Amino acid sequence: MSVLYYLSVIFREPLLIALVAAGTCAGVYVGAIPGLSGTMAVSLLVSFTYGWSTHAALAVMIGVYVGAVFGGSRSAILLNIPGAPAAVATSLDGYQLAKKGRAGEAMGMATTQSVIGTLLGVVALAVFAPAVAKLAMNFHSVDYLMLAIMGLMMVGSLASRSVMFGIIAAAIGIWLGTVGVDTQTAVKRFTFNIVYLNSGVDYVVAMIGLFGVSEALIQLTDMKSKPVKQKVDKIIPDWKESLKHIPLTLKSSVIGVLVGALPGAGGDIAALLSYDQAKRSVKNPEVPFGQGAVEGVIAPESANNAAIGGAFIPMLTLGIPGDAVTAILISALTIQGLRPGPNLISNTPDLFWLIVACLFAASLFLLFFGLTGIKVFTKIVEIPKGILMPTIIILSVIGSYAIRNSLYDIYWMFGFGIIGYFLKRFDYPIAPIVLGVILTKLFEENYRRGVMLEGSIHGMILGIFKSPISIVLFLLVIYLAVTQTKAYKNWRARRDAAILAKRAAKAE
Repeated sequence: MSVLYYLSVIFREPLLIALVAAGTCAGVYVGAIPGLSGTMAVSLLVSFTYGWSTHAALAVMIGVYVGAVFGGSRSAILLNIPGAPAAVATSLDGYQLAKKGRAGEAMGMATTQSVIGTLLGVVALAVFAPAVAKLAMNFHSVDYLMLAIMGLMMVGSLASRSVMFGIIAAAIGIWLGTVGVDTQTAVKRFTFNIVYLNSGVDYVVAMIGLFGVSEALIQLTDMKSKPVKQKVDKIIPDWKESLKHIPLTLKSSVIGVLVGALPGAGGDIAALLSYDQAKRSVKNPEVPFGQGAVEGVIAPESANNAAIGGAFIPMLTLGIPGDAVTAILISALTIQGLRPGPNLISNTPDLFWLIVACLFAASLFLLFFGLTGIKVFTKIVEIPKGILMPTIIILSVIGSYAIRNSLYDIYWMFGFGIIGYFLKRFDYPIAPIVLGVILTKLFEENYRRGVMLEGSIHGMILGIFKSPISIVLFLLVIYLAVTQTKAYKNWRARRDAAILAKRAAKAE
């Protein structure tokens, strides 16, 4: 049977289309609430859909997955509270656009870029699944280690004013990421004999406190400023503007697919990496990154949704989850009597193409649900601070408690909020702290694994030059290190000034 036959299955079953639509709509609003992640929603659906057919269960779960990844951008843009870790990078410029009254434009751009990223991820899944899965399987511990180092080098991009302040913030995040019982040695690190700290610090709790509560405290201490009236006459991005950014969209989507295909990486790392490359590669943006650059919304929103298709690649071809949601989907398929792995596509091609069709349909519904309701969402920013800020704090409490049903997470959330408040007052960036917490586990686990496999640190370093992938990643790390230096930035500034001078001379 042809591929078109399998793809048409979903369109011949109206119930599946309705389930994808309902799941996408629910996912958008779940993702917009800090703490209520797509991972949580999909995990709840596993038990809820236990008695359903495999196709129906997958349809609603995929819809929720796609919608939730995008939904995190809503609160990130409007309130500077990322609804999910994948929206941390979006908040850096999206919230600045909202403060200028351009929240409608920012959310419209985030919607279209998320749709394009999802579609490109679906194409990659349908066409390049075996090749990308093979590439991902060739990644070793030292490769993941260098990927983590590359992530930590993004501190310069996330620190809008001072790289040193960004390094200090990232160091705080790395320290927080080491809190808890060591999984290999069972040694308690920085727990201070507090039992709760044995399980470590949840980075979603840190994110809610650092972004949400700290912003609420900042706003509450400045009650004189009035809410910004938002312009919602321009929601759908201009086609000429979109075409101008197509190269950035494609580049970010490719990063999203490749990072998403790496087990354990996920959309949050993909979004941060794409934001970093955008800041390095985009020449002469309308405003600097971190101050409301449209490119700062385009890059992460393209990447985090493209990572969805990438995450399905190792799951379906190798039985290895690309992120937390695909790990849950493996459990859901196992409950249904299926075993994801090398034989899944050949034995059950209808299931593979159903997943592709559901992702495609979810991207179309995402366009509809993403562009509708924006006018209602933008009214949130115009609510008086005396009402809005306490509401944000209440939602932060609910989101923090919902993660692990623990009161201690609420205490941590308020603690991070107070820390974030003082850091913002002294112009320290917040995003590097979350980045440090996220990457610490990836760095530490693969560093230890690399040393154990090679027998020594010296052997692990020499192992970099044994694989083409390792060599390429090593060269990228060197490149990123060089571009962080002051000498390189001064040289680039002089070069850009010379180019602009030549253009001005030709114009005259």
